[in-house]
Amino acid sequence: MFEEIRIQSLGVIESSTLELGPGLTAITGETGAGKTMIVTALGLLMGGRADSGAVRRGAKAARVEGVVHAEGLADFTGAVEELGGEAEDGRVLLARNISSEGRSRAFVGGAAVPASQLADLSDALVAVHGQSDQHRLLKASAQREALDRFGGDTIAALLEAYRLLHKELGATERELADVVAHARERAREADLLRFGLEEVGAVEPLSGEDTALAAEEARLGFADTLRGAAEQAREALSSEHDRPDALGAVSAARRLLDGVRDHDVEAAALADRLAEVSYLLADVAADVASYAAGLDTDPARLAVVSERRAALGALTRKYGETIDEVLAWSQQASVRLLELDGTDDRIAELREKRADLRSRLAEAAQSLSTARQEAAGRLADEITAELGLLAMPHARVSLAVTQVEEAAPEGDAASLPLQVGERWVRYAGHGIDEVEFLLAANTGSDPRPLHKGASGGELSRVMLALEVALAGTSPVPTFVFDEVDSGVGGKAAVEIGRRLAQLARSAQVLVVTHLPQVAAYADRHVVIAKSTDGVVTTSGLTVLSEDERARELSRMLAGMDESDTALAHAEELLEAARAARG
Repeated sequence: MFEEIRIQSLGVIESSTLELGPGLTAITGETGAGKTMIVTALGLLMGGRADSGAVRRGAKAARVEGVVHAEGLADFTGAVEELGGEAEDGRVLLARNISSEGRSRAFVGGAAVPASQLADLSDALVAVHGQSDQHRLLKASAQREALDRFGGDTIAALLEAYRLLHKELGATERELADVVAHARERAREADLLRFGLEEVGAVEPLSGEDTALAAEEARLGFADTLRGAAEQAREALSSEHDRPDALGAVSAARRLLDGVRDHDVEAAALADRLAEVSYLLADVAADVASYAAGLDTDPARLAVVSERRAALGALTRKYGETIDEVLAWSQQASVRLLELDGTDDRIAELREKRADLRSRLAEAAQSLSTARQEAAGRLADEITAELGLLAMPHARVSLAVTQVEEAAPEGDAASLPLQVGERWVRYAGHGIDEVEFLLAANTGSDPRPLHKGASGGELSRVMLALEVALAGTSPVPTFVFDEVDSGVGGKAAVEIGRRLAQLARSAQVLVVTHLPQVAAYADRHVVIAKSTDGVVTTSGLTVLSEDERARELSRMLAGMDESDTALAHAEELLEAARAARG
């Protein structure tokens, strides 16, 4: 809810702060004092059009700030953070600046945002009902949503089941359209994959074969060079002729040190190490000799290896950098080919699934529509009963739940209407129903849509009756009624106050009123008083105490500041309202 609204240089208000709280807040004052500036300020915080004419004369700019207590409003705070704003201690500051030249700036949680985004954010916070304001419940979508909320868990469960089927049907139809539209491309892809798999199958490559053959080919191509080097190395290590070699030199050194080992421990250790070296040299010499003897110089084997490498290279040029990648591609291609070869079967399967989903969706839509029809009758009765207590005893509200029928389709397009029973009807994500609130304001008059069947004052009372009926289900935490009591008085005015107080049990309610009967039911009474120095008129906001409330109500009753009779009547009104509120 809104905890505070600060206004600077807006209309006749120079600088004022309106502290708000839960329950019902009544705003009163003399004509021209600026009561509607409160509604104007809220309109600006809701992203409404900025009018430079609203800037106070002599001021460079007007500023409106609203402090929103956002605990429990996870969607709201999440949206604030997405816009770059912050919530501090569970509170979000909304602000709007309007310059005298007409420029406007909006802020959410300290972040500058376009006014349109401020409007989207605030739309879920405040519902304004006034004779010249936009009315949330006049929108067709809002009327359907209001009926669904009134229907409670029954409609919620039916709507959720319908939406799940609708989502699944949409996905199925998109997949079917894609498969049918790309059937030719899928056939071409299948032919290419089949050709590639046949190429790989003809070669039958083995994992790592390309690496092994490359090493073998290099060895076969330089076999003579390798053998010559190996034989020379063996000769250097251990010569079969009478030539100096490494093994002979090490053996000679070892014999010299062995001859003196008894005279020095260190010489003995060196002799032992030379013995180890001689053993290693003997082993290496044997290995080199074995390597030289094992080198293959078969030209036929070299030709076979080269030919095999060429066959493998043809595969790696097309299907992967290595033979392992070629084998991975082959496995994936086999799976994809199975999928592509089953295109006709998949089309038939999807068409069967679509038919089943459409049949189930039609049943779900019919069940949802039946539940809406039943809830519409109950809601219409409640609203009509409320209007009888709001000085509209002959008014009747009805809810039309209808479907848009379409001609039976020809063909197999995805955007077919839905067959419900014997009819073909248009359908959407919310079902097949169009919901419209109708009002017959007088006896004998035909029901008409709300925006056509009521005057401004009547429409405000219809909105109040709707909000009271929907009080337990409405997601909007704050309601503002601007002169909802226009054109009524007496008992009807008392009932308006009583209904506003009832609505305020589940929401924050602000009402701008001229009637003391309405203001008496408020939990908080704010008066807007004006003063003038003969040149400029200034208004300020004051929250009244209980004694001050009685004097304000007596002024509203009698039009005079000092009237004992009016004061007694005002105190009686307050006492009756307190008793009615419990």
